[in-house]
Amino acid sequence: MGAYKRILLAVDLTEESNRVAARATALAKCYDAELHLIHVIEPLSLAYGGDIPMDLSSVQEQIHEQAKSHLAEFGTSLGVPKEHQYLIFGRPESEIHRVAIERGADLVVVGSHGRHGLALLLGSTANGVLHGATTDVLAVRVGSDVVDS
Repeated sequence: MGAYKRILLAVDLTEESNRVAARATALAKCYDAELHLIHVIEPLSLAYGGDIPMDLSSVQEQIHEQAKSHLAEFGTSLGVPKEHQYLIFGRPESEIHRVAIERGADLVVVGSHGRHGLALLLGSTANGVLHGATTDVLAVRVGSDVVDS
């Protein structure tokens, strides 16, 4: 395996993102790789099937502004330059794949809740990223059942 040159860290900007970021930054340091950061906002119409009988544009704009602020703060804490931070609307799996290809990432790092049973069948972002990636994918286990070592 060759060294990674460009790592794309996909985060949901929750507290669990810190654990995922720690793995990605350690790898970036180890390989002297560029670290890129992505957060994808799923449009409310996609998340709720588009059957909501009201205009959600103001809510969506508030979500965008809050995510923009959080991503900038998170990126700064990791030392990721603004030009390597991406805030995108869309389906997380497909947007992560698209940005990974566009930016020439050779590793995507994403958090995984390690779902089982029905939750696994319904899918997760990590699962979607894994099953369509053209690059290596590191799924970092997160959640309440994870014990730090």
